[in-house]
Amino acid sequence: MSLPLITDYEYGISAIDAQFHRPRRAAIHLIAEKGVAALVDTGTSFSVPGVVAALEQKNIAAEDVAYVILTHIHLDHAGGASQCMQFFPNAKLVVHPRGASHMANPIRLVAGAMSVYGEAEFKRVYGEIIPINIERIVEAPDESRINLNGRSLLFLDTPGHARHHNCIYDERSQSFFTGDTFGVSYREFDVNGKEFVFPTTSPVQFDPVAAHTSIDRIMSYKPRYAYLTHYSRIGNLACHAQSLHDLIDAHVTIAQRAKDDGVERQSIISEALRNLLLQNLSEHGCQLPRNEINDLLNTDIRLNAQGLIHWLDQSPERFKQL
Repeated sequence: MSLPLITDYEYGISAIDAQFHRPRRAAIHLIAEKGVAALVDTGTSFSVPGVVAALEQKNIAAEDVAYVILTHIHLDHAGGASQCMQFFPNAKLVVHPRGASHMANPIRLVAGAMSVYGEAEFKRVYGEIIPINIERIVEAPDESRINLNGRSLLFLDTPGHARHHNCIYDERSQSFFTGDTFGVSYREFDVNGKEFVFPTTSPVQFDPVAAHTSIDRIMSYKPRYAYLTHYSRIGNLACHAQSLHDLIDAHVTIAQRAKDDGVERQSIISEALRNLLLQNLSEHGCQLPRNEINDLLNTDIRLNAQGLIHWLDQSPERFKQL
């Protein structure tokens, strides 16, 4: 097979394109430390052969992958975990305590996704997900650490996008691997080296109060970079943190305004989110044609609207201004 897109950074960090739907939509991050490796997120089962090929190109043996780390268990991040554990015989799977049981017994995880996509579409997008031996799973509670051949990786419980979400602070690079907690940033939207970042409020555990807190917690470490799953490294973090705070509030306001619109909520919220992001992209200086922007944003807008609707429906308390 041909190699996926690989982007190499300093401190032994690389982004391997997960080849999820389109190029540069989802990244699998490799951390290499003196011949020993960890992977952060896995893409889907269809991503794993590309990871294996990338490691071979870098002369990293399968036996030298010490950890497969999941930021959280949404399947675009964790769907390839079981295949990774088969390919990498010495690896431990490191996951948030809320996600560990779902990796050992993925029946509910698979059933939930199939209820959304249907069985045929689920298998086409995600492939096969099988149980992982519980003895190979390491739970990573808040402020726990693992040692990657002398390199310390710190795990922080960072809900907001999901209650089973960790962000991982790499002391060597002074950077975070943020999964979805620090938003989404597609490289196509970069303008003169400045990235565009927006939040992901996808179903079913969006919590705006927790999201704000998690962003502030990340920033309290004064990190140099954030490595996002969607898509890879960004700088300018103080600016992006403020933008994320503003956009989370704007997403909540859009949802609250549509709370009484019944069956029309999905389309009303989606259109408002699209207008919000288009306006912000224009202010950012993005010159892409509108149809290209829409192609890049359509899936995120649909999922964000679904997540906001689910959030609205959880409790009347959430209709109050936050």
